[in-house]
Amino acid sequence: MSTARKFWRIGWRIAVCCLLLVWVFHRIFLNEGQRAWQRQGKTWETLSHSDQWRVAWSHGPQELWNTLHLVDPTAFAVSLLFMGSTVLLGAVRWRRILRVQGLDLSVSRTLGISLVAQFFNAFLLGSTGGDLLKAYYAARETHHRKTEAVVTVLVDRLIGLFSMLALACLLMIPNYRFIIDYSSYTALALLVFSMMLVCGGFVALAFWGGVSRRWPGARDWLRRLPKGETLERSLEACRRFGHARGFLSSTLALSTALNLACVLQLTALAWGLHLKIPLLVFPWVVLMIICASALPITPSGLGVREHLYVLLLAVPAIHVDATKALALSLLAYAGFLLWSLVGGVVYLFWRESQHLSEVTRPQAEDDIQTA
Repeated sequence: MSTARKFWRIGWRIAVCCLLLVWVFHRIFLNEGQRAWQRQGKTWETLSHSDQWRVAWSHGPQELWNTLHLVDPTAFAVSLLFMGSTVLLGAVRWRRILRVQGLDLSVSRTLGISLVAQFFNAFLLGSTGGDLLKAYYAARETHHRKTEAVVTVLVDRLIGLFSMLALACLLMIPNYRFIIDYSSYTALALLVFSMMLVCGGFVALAFWGGVSRRWPGARDWLRRLPKGETLERSLEACRRFGHARGFLSSTLALSTALNLACVLQLTALAWGLHLKIPLLVFPWVVLMIICASALPITPSGLGVREHLYVLLLAVPAIHVDATKALALSLLAYAGFLLWSLVGGVVYLFWRESQHLSEVTRPQAEDDIQTA
């Protein structure tokens, strides 16, 4: 890929991210500026648009900062613990996936790689830097299963996304009134449901296939493609997941526990901000926003996530103040960044003392299929 194309792929995402963030912050600051202006006994409507914007951006940032300080420190600490548990559960799930391909990494090693990958996902431009690093380190673990090691990273992301999409779709049932009453919920629910169908189709085709049975020449066509042998080997690696007994149920169970930890992280922050949100609605909102933020629109979903929290929590049935909705999203992202910094520390101090060197395995071990 040329340098110009790389800059374009990164540049348009950064531009969208900045535009969304500016729009969200401007909307919040206008609201806070109006409140501050009216508290002084002055009339907001008499100001010109330029004066309203000036007041908004002079009063809004301080008001948002004050709201962020309202969160209970204990609640924020609890949310950090839940955020950390998502990293641990993700590492355990990835280790289960690796073992299907005959790659037996310890929990500490998979956890270390996962933390480093989170650091790169958070602080490098683009949305795949961390996954590429996980794939690189996983491939270093063997001389003969590099393709299979890379496939585990893709499957880990695919199963995690599918489980979250499926749970979000399941929670649509008790919350159907929101889908009927509010267009924002209708649009997001349709997006999430469509994503689940596409993701579920990928899982079914990757794990159990069926294309070559319907079109016998599909495999020959695949071999003729650039890197055809690697693609075919990747496909065979995916088939092992479909044939491994109990694999899908165990990884989906781990993913459900991870999803629950994500919801509890945001629930702790909502409690810390004294937000009153219906019990069944909030987990659904959190999961749908995480699913939508997973789309490669902006780096780490920044901007998209904040916009959705402000939009969805502002409906009359919930009626959360826009500033507090934005604070909720920013505090959750702060927790993610703090754990990402832990990954940075691991990368700086652990890579030399416990370098992830390649492990030489006997050639015969390449034929072992772990179920």
